[in-house]
Amino acid sequence: MNTILAARHPSPSGPPSSESRSVTLQFDDNALLAQLFGEFDRHLSLLEKQAGVRLSSRGNRLTISGNAERTQVAEEALRSLWHGLERGHGCTIALVEAAIRMAQGAVEGEAEPRLPLRDLPQIRTRKGAIAPRSPAQAAYMEILSKHEISFGLGPAGTGKTYLAVAQGVALLLTGQVERIVLSRPAVEAGERLGFLPGDMKEKVDPYLRPLYDALNDMLPGDQLARRMTAGEIEIAPLAFMRGRTLAHCFAILDEAQNTTPAQMKMFLTRLGEGSRMVVTGDPSQIDLPPGQPSGLVEAARILEHVPGIGFMRFSDTDVVRHPLVGRIVAAYSRAEAETAPRKRNWNGADAGPK
Repeated sequence: MNTILAARHPSPSGPPSSESRSVTLQFDDNALLAQLFGEFDRHLSLLEKQAGVRLSSRGNRLTISGNAERTQVAEEALRSLWHGLERGHGCTIALVEAAIRMAQGAVEGEAEPRLPLRDLPQIRTRKGAIAPRSPAQAAYMEILSKHEISFGLGPAGTGKTYLAVAQGVALLLTGQVERIVLSRPAVEAGERLGFLPGDMKEKVDPYLRPLYDALNDMLPGDQLARRMTAGEIEIAPLAFMRGRTLAHCFAILDEAQNTTPAQMKMFLTRLGEGSRMVVTGDPSQIDLPPGQPSGLVEAARILEHVPGIGFMRFSDTDVVRHPLVGRIVAAYSRAEAETAPRKRNWNGADAGPK
């Protein structure tokens, strides 16, 4: 089995937070080492930039130098990536960024995994294992595994729906549920279903496309088609849920910010024996008509402390898509925070944030 040997060389003086330190890691598999470094050492360059350290390599040794805390982040990230390579997971820019986020969360106290980063549990599907790419995702995966009803709230790109679909697929493949039911409200800004061409299936399929995309990432195409034909995987608009009891299944309600309170209550009360439910949505992107309250916002307020229901709230710092997506979400959040206090009602009084 491949191993990493480490030698630490702390600075003799200075407070712990500002102490300079160097760590030398030795690797014993040159083929894996080339994957770890990346083409033209681009993985190392990214690690230097995001972790704030200096890396120097010689042969099969890699030395990390810098602030003690930053050095620890880089070391944990490299150990996690190496362990993944040993298990055949490969190494990509996305995985390097994920390893850095996870290491920063653990070292800086944002998250305290029960296990070392390289041993965090994964969701296993037919197309491979899916591991958390941020401390928030690790916490979310734990909530999904422990609660009968789970809520994932936050901006786009945080993995709310993707991880929920992965959990459902994993439970289906292991026989813990008999089917998966995926649903979304057919509501979009400025559009109405009646104005779209085609029959009902053709009208609603575009709204459900993100769910199809997630499933295609986790199951071979022929198996996905077979399971959908057999009814083991069902994708339907929320309106089709009324009157049903969802027993022995894994049900996901996506884009739940666009549900009305009545629709949300209707969906949650479909829960049957041996079933689990996940509700995901972004309260900052509500497309309901003005004045119509969001069922997701109301459910989060009413059900927050109900036993058996778990909540995970993501923020813009948890975005794991392209780094620019995180900056876009953060910029919009700042703009909304700045403008909300200045909103005024019809008679000129300060309306304030709501």
